[in-house]
Amino acid sequence: MKKIALVAFNGEVMCFVHVLLNALDMNEKGYDVKLVVEGAAVKVVNELNNDSHPFSKMYREVCEKGLIDCVCQACAAKLGALDGVKEQGLPLNNEMLGHPSLASFMEAGYEIITF
Repeated sequence: MKKIALVAFNGEVMCFVHVLLNALDMNEKGYDVKLVVEGAAVKVVNELNNDSHPFSKMYREVCEKGLIDCVCQACAAKLGALDGVKEQGLPLNNEMLGHPSLASFMEAGYEIITF
C-alpha cells in the first residue's frame, strides 16, 4: 500500500480544499494517507468547522474518516487557532520543537507532499 503524508501549510481555503480532495481521493483508491496541518493552514480547520461554510461537508468527511493525522501545536497556538482545534478533538503534534516532524513520517515510509 502506498503511504502518503499530505502536509498543508497554506492558509488559503481553496488551497486547503485541494488537500481535502486529494486526501479523500487517495483514501478511496486504497492509499494510506495522512493529513498534517501546519503553518497558516491551522486557521482553516476552524473556518471549515462551520455548517454554513460551503466546504464544511467535505471537511467533516475527512475528519470522520480519520484522515487528519495531526495539527501543529506551535502554529495553532501562535495563530490563535488552538482552542478551536482542541474543541474539535483534532490530534495535536509538538514532537519537533512544537511542530510535527516530517522525518518521523519519512521514517515510517510515507512520501511527503506539501501544499
